[in-house]
Amino acid sequence: MRLFPRDRDLSQPVERAELVVRASDLNLPVEDVHIRLDAFLQRALPWRSRTSIQALIREGYVLIEAAAPDRPAGAGELVEEHRPGRRLLHNSRVVVVIPEPLRIQRSTSSAADLSVLYEDDVLIAVDKPPGLPVHPSGRHLSDTLIQRVYVHWNLGEARREDRIKLCHRLDKETSGVVLLAKDPTSHAAVMRQFEDRLVEKEYLAIVRGHPEADAGTVDTDLGPAPGSEVRLKMATVAHGLPSRTDWRVLERYEDCALVLCRLHTGRQHQIRVHMASIGLPLVGDKLYGVDEQVFLRASAGELSRRDQLELGLPRHALHAHRLALTSPKDGSPLEIKSPLPEDLVQYLAQRERRP
Repeated sequence: MRLFPRDRDLSQPVERAELVVRASDLNLPVEDVHIRLDAFLQRALPWRSRTSIQALIREGYVLIEAAAPDRPAGAGELVEEHRPGRRLLHNSRVVVVIPEPLRIQRSTSSAADLSVLYEDDVLIAVDKPPGLPVHPSGRHLSDTLIQRVYVHWNLGEARREDRIKLCHRLDKETSGVVLLAKDPTSHAAVMRQFEDRLVEKEYLAIVRGHPEADAGTVDTDLGPAPGSEVRLKMATVAHGLPSRTDWRVLERYEDCALVLCRLHTGRQHQIRVHMASIGLPLVGDKLYGVDEQVFLRASAGELSRRDQLELGLPRHALHAHRLALTSPKDGSPLEIKSPLPEDLVQYLAQRERRP
């Protein structure tokens, strides 16, 4: 299932997202595909609620070209569909027109907006600032990290095979090292290292409270948080996906500690969930640090002054500090580091250190 056109210029704002109903994406035989329009779009737009998707449909932002046995997809006219319950068959084409309030003007990013940590013939590592999404999604349709990369290397008109590709991702609020590959062969080689857990991944985190030990390991299964109002929230659960994080205290302060976390797996929100599970939530974590209602209020733009004081920081205090891997260029060891960013340095500077 593809949300944005394959060859879209990522330095441009998104005006429409195009999708085609595929039996293979639904894990169904072709003849059994008979999915509601709103259900199909909820699969494609998981950050939107069913209610908001139904509103998009009723307000005329969704066009369809219904599949028919005697007409291939792409041969017919797109028409507005206002019925959320309209059934779609295999090869039906769906276009979502991005509402005007969500369209952001063309990025004004320049070379100064991107900090390059490392570059060779096949790889690039950049230092992602906090608050910058890695790629377009949901409400963040312009000025993302990948768009800054395209502007920096003037790749708007590059062929697909010449485009720089992400090797991994970070959450919007997480800062630090992001690795990209310049060609498909190098990208595949690095992705294999990530999949085989051969890449060393170390993060710096500021956690609330006082760790009793100087180091430890959290080794638990992770899965969706039962009963949570937040669909993306994770928790330690029985019979989930195995996950392991090693942690070590680097510095202690009056009400927090700077901790180095090493990931042995790469589950969603792993460090945030693991540290919270042992009573050491990250400073500024709206989802796992205080109460998930804080996250919901933040999503609605309704954080109170009390919420902000309790969080301590406008973002969770997590920084991708180090990646170590084998270079796909010549097989040599490659280590890339990013120093603790200024907002986290300043937060610690305002606190009294403890032995």
